[in-house]
Amino acid sequence: MEQLKFGLAQPLKRREDLRFLTGNGRYVSDIVPAGALWAVFLRSDHAHGEIASLDVSEARAMPGVHLVLTADDLLARGVKLGMKGERIDTRDGGKGAGPERPVLAHGRVRFVGEALAVVVAETPDQARDALEVISIDINSLEPALQLDCKEPSIHPEAPANRAFDFLFGDQPGTDAALAASAHRIALEVIHNRVTAAPMEPRACFAEWDGERLHFCVNGQGVWVQRNELSRMLGLPRERIRVTNPDVGGGFGMKAMTYPEYVAIAEAARALGRPVAWVSTRTEGMLTDNAGRDLVARVDLGFDTDHRITGYKVNLVTNLGAYNSQYGQAIQTELFAKVLTGVYKVPRAALFATGVYTNSVPIDAYRGAGRPEAILTIERALDHAARILGVDPVELRLKNVIRDFPHTTIEGEIIDAGDFAGLLETVAGRSAGYAERLASSRAKGLLRGMGVAAYIEAILGDPDEIARLVLDEDGGATLFVGTQSNGQGHESVYSRMVAEATGIPQDMVRIVEGDSDRIAKGGGTGGSRSVTVQGTATRATVMGMISAFESFLAAEWGVEAVNFADHRFGAPGTNHRLTLAEAAALARARGRLDLVDRSEKIVLDGRSFPNGVHLAEVEIDPETGALRLDRYSVVDDFGVLVAPNLVEGQVHGGVAQGFGQAVTEWLVQDEGGQVLTASFMDYALPRATDLPFISFAERGVPTRTNPLGMKGCGEAGTVGALGAISNAVRDALAPLGVTRVDMPFTPCRIWTWIEEARHATA
Repeated sequence: MEQLKFGLAQPLKRREDLRFLTGNGRYVSDIVPAGALWAVFLRSDHAHGEIASLDVSEARAMPGVHLVLTADDLLARGVKLGMKGERIDTRDGGKGAGPERPVLAHGRVRFVGEALAVVVAETPDQARDALEVISIDINSLEPALQLDCKEPSIHPEAPANRAFDFLFGDQPGTDAALAASAHRIALEVIHNRVTAAPMEPRACFAEWDGERLHFCVNGQGVWVQRNELSRMLGLPRERIRVTNPDVGGGFGMKAMTYPEYVAIAEAARALGRPVAWVSTRTEGMLTDNAGRDLVARVDLGFDTDHRITGYKVNLVTNLGAYNSQYGQAIQTELFAKVLTGVYKVPRAALFATGVYTNSVPIDAYRGAGRPEAILTIERALDHAARILGVDPVELRLKNVIRDFPHTTIEGEIIDAGDFAGLLETVAGRSAGYAERLASSRAKGLLRGMGVAAYIEAILGDPDEIARLVLDEDGGATLFVGTQSNGQGHESVYSRMVAEATGIPQDMVRIVEGDSDRIAKGGGTGGSRSVTVQGTATRATVMGMISAFESFLAAEWGVEAVNFADHRFGAPGTNHRLTLAEAAALARARGRLDLVDRSEKIVLDGRSFPNGVHLAEVEIDPETGALRLDRYSVVDDFGVLVAPNLVEGQVHGGVAQGFGQAVTEWLVQDEGGQVLTASFMDYALPRATDLPFISFAERGVPTRTNPLGMKGCGEAGTVGALGAISNAVRDALAPLGVTRVDMPFTPCRIWTWIEEARHATA
């Protein structure tokens, strides 16, 4: 059998776009069952407080209301009230704090927007009317909002609001190396809090037929929700079906189970009727898991030749009011995956302290720990270059990893790359900068250029299953364990099968997001989807073809059958069959096992996408207004599959990185009220904010998977934060501005400029 040529690097026309652009997508709101009831949640307007009373009796009597549930009602119905989050291994050998998050607040509220009750009515308006008559009395408590706020205590399980102390790396060796360094550089990097703000807010509906629960949600996979609903509701997993329809953006935020999902599922079980809920935009701003929100303090050492001797990072990270599903792992284990970036660092250590505050919980957001780690080290290197008086690219080139395979301080093996080669492309892409700088200055504007070299580690479950069924009409159905949130999986997977089998691509159907139809899956997240699912699909198709070769050899009475040019054939004979024709023959012989094949794969190791971002900004010193003028990316994604889709992923990632760096900031006031709870206040970037993004790919295939791919979904964001931040710092340096912190809003930039002017006056 010839080597299957999966995912040839040719542009790919997305076949799902036709239905999306013509209004024929099937999102949760499009498929709510007829006769469904609608749920609305009563939410806390206190950041912190004791619930003195909660009377829902009048609401239950309101027109159209079918059900009102509180925490006490859930407990009475046998529902587990507490949701659990991941707990990491701590510095002292224990586990991080484990306070459970209630489905509905019980006894105390801990952030603005926390759900207190759910009303289910014939219409959303009737449910909202019923919310107005609920009597609630909350004794307000002082909120803990700052990272250093030890009082008041939010959870008894977490004294001084400390969730964990985490240590990674060689602490004694790093301290000794830093102490002996010829140069030591210190820097503090603040990572602002942001929200995912997907195009489609969170939404779900549940159906109960008396025996089984069907839960439909716009998530990033179905098994996490099925398993958590099973635990919370006390239902065996086989009695729960979870489905994902089309999903309008996830970015990590939709990967986990939320309290609303448990409440909606139980409401449907209580009523025996479908119950639906669709978040409003403000609800999303208040209750969707947020991202980032940490402070990193860096100590970086160099020898006399400006080679790195040691690197230490102290993090304080905000978990919000509760452990979200993966929250404790983001700024600890995941940050550590790429702690030292693309550089040779002989000694390194990461200290991380997690704290609880009265704010919405933090969890995975595009990149999940990797953007934070890369921003930190890239800001530190740029700052070091300025202090040491050397070129920032030359400093990076002096310290970049050049020999592969390379074992990181975490023990991960980076098998292949050309980090130095990608950095060297900066010279060509920055050509003409002196002329552009002079032109900006002639107009009274500031210009700065920033570079960032990044690496990320592909995360998520290394296992995946694919199932391929040859259909009687000559087509095929591929069942996958990942879930598209708009990336184009349907097009990519169908082309993989078509190229390998000869089945027309438009006859390859993709089934995803259904726990009844797919035995297992790792879902979508961590840039794993096409790498892992593509490998499983390849194994499944190759296994199916090999089985057919053996079957046809026996059928034709020959020693060997080969599959070439999309035909089975036997050398020296006229026997020729397509896969569809061979499938028809197998059915006629009763060999149905041949037309339905599954394979499970386990990747040998992670892949490490990497690249270099180069940004140029122009700033008006009179107003602080910033314009991203030029942006260039050179990436190593190994073997490309559908390069136009890859480029789209990079562009989207850069846009989200620009958003965090320049416009986005989820802000609370001193009482814990969210000041940016709508798009009137929370500034998403617009198309006009971004220049043309120059994208080039210089792939070095990885050997950790047979496709040679390295993943691309998060790379744009991972690199963008550092490049834009360093460009802003470079632009403001001539005015004496020595510190910049995201987001780079006009007001903040103008303030830094004025402070620098007054300091030198």
